[in-house]
Amino acid sequence: MTTAKKNAKQLGFKAGEAIVYPAHGVGRITAIEEQEIAGFKLELYVVSFEKDKMVLRVPTSKAESVGMRKLAETDLVQKALDTMAGRARVKRTMWSRRAQEYEAKINSGDLISIAEVVRDLYRSDAQPEQSYSERQLYEAALDRVVREIASVNEITETEALKLIEESLNKSPRRGKNADASEADNDADGDNLQEEAA
Repeated sequence: MTTAKKNAKQLGFKAGEAIVYPAHGVGRITAIEEQEIAGFKLELYVVSFEKDKMVLRVPTSKAESVGMRKLAETDLVQKALDTMAGRARVKRTMWSRRAQEYEAKINSGDLISIAEVVRDLYRSDAQPEQSYSERQLYEAALDRVVREIASVNEITETEALKLIEESLNKSPRRGKNADASEADNDADGDNLQEEAA
């Protein structure tokens, strides 16, 4: 057995396994290889991101420090769905600062943090439209959550999206019987956000 395969086994990642890479979401380890770079032998995970048509080579020694992780367990997926069903928590700070915080949460690779971004940026049909930058962040977060839930539950991305939409529609703020005064308050808050954007 080569040393690359031995060290890779110690980390618990193996070829063919789906993983989460914080900056890119769900990928699949297609191989574990050894390459010589600048005179040094390096063991690398070859990670393929099919949807993005991208291949990443991650040194096995750096996998943990960059935050590469196994897919979430099913109970964590349920916790993420419950998080999305909760009340949106939107800080009253400038949009640029909130956008940075959302971006950091998305790139953290933490499923619960990404679910919070989806919850906070989700807009029902009854609510005002999002700005372009809000929509971009929402879609990036939603894509990450959809891919991971689909991989963990072994369902299609369309089925995963339906699960997420069901959770989002359970939110107290977005329920079908939402109080009209609460909707007015949300509309006022959205106007403040638009001015800050």
